[in-house]
Amino acid sequence: MEPQLQIGPHAVRPPVVLAPMAGITNAPFRTLCREFSGGKGLFVSEMITTRALVERNEKTMQLIHFDETEKPRSIQLYGVDPATVGKAVRMIAEEDLADHIDLNFGCPVPKVTRKGGGSALPYKRPLLRAILREAVSGAGDLPVTMKMRKGINDEHITFLDAGRIAVEEGVTAIALHGRTAAQHYGGTADWDAIARLKEHVPEIPVLGNGDIWSAADATRMMKETGCDGVVVGRGCLGRPWLFADLVAAFEGTGAPKAPDLREVAAVMLRHATLLGEWIGDEARGVIDFRKHVAWYLKGFAVGSEMRKRLAITSSLAELEDGLGELDLDQAWPVGADGPRGRTSGNNRVVLPDGWLKDPYDCAGISEDAELDTSGG
Repeated sequence: MEPQLQIGPHAVRPPVVLAPMAGITNAPFRTLCREFSGGKGLFVSEMITTRALVERNEKTMQLIHFDETEKPRSIQLYGVDPATVGKAVRMIAEEDLADHIDLNFGCPVPKVTRKGGGSALPYKRPLLRAILREAVSGAGDLPVTMKMRKGINDEHITFLDAGRIAVEEGVTAIALHGRTAAQHYGGTADWDAIARLKEHVPEIPVLGNGDIWSAADATRMMKETGCDGVVVGRGCLGRPWLFADLVAAFEGTGAPKAPDLREVAAVMLRHATLLGEWIGDEARGVIDFRKHVAWYLKGFAVGSEMRKRLAITSSLAELEDGLGELDLDQAWPVGADGPRGRTSGNNRVVLPDGWLKDPYDCAGISEDAELDTSGG
């Protein structure tokens, strides 16, 4: 019997979670991934800023739209002010906007960390505790989970302290990306840290994240670390069918055949179509899809001119015509299962002035540190 992950009342089988990615894991992409998984797994929304949600920002309200087939509905929140986080969580619970709330303490992007948010925040232990307490108390029956990194850098590691605080404050599960904020997406994820966290907080499920590029990576991570589930991010960029591979691996059925370029092109067209329907404008949907083109075509023999042409299309007809000119009988390329997306690393972490002086001094953090737009 394949492993099962329990997130509050929700059984996640197989124990596979789509990581929230800004500008990527909107409703259309979640739909594609869910279709390939046969509805199995957990698919989390893009990161939503708590202040923007409380203020009912128009763009934010669109980002939290779920398809009627999405069960459970998962929202990831970013916030640095306990009161604002509490308001956002109560709004979600009272207005039935989602079935599960995940809190982001893992984002390494400078516009987030310079405000003390994302992967910078767990360093301030009392602030982390205050946010988790407000979130859990405001959520009522909804499960609250959190995603975090190992720490800010190798000198400021926070994941064990943060894990213990999470357990004490009633968090349902924790996902750990095995990198520091300074690493961004570079180097190799530290799976040993995931194993250490699992030993440190046996009371709740621990999910592992980092360097899962194939279904074999996912099952190996679970075996090597003892974690209760996996979170897949960059590995599924331009490859939503990875979720079919993951389901097959966990259920012990034969691995699906890798798609040829004809099948990939069909998925590309569907993805762009769904984006247009979601945005309510075909051209804007195709323009939003452009960022996915290189990921979908990774490894295939497609000339640079054609790649450029496909990446500047602005209608479905134009996209379909361009795809139709490719050699669609190409088999899935050897090596295309490897890393994709951002791989930059060893960046200095942008932090508020004096942030690292004292992990217990939380003065100077206010609701102004909330971003006014979602993303990151």
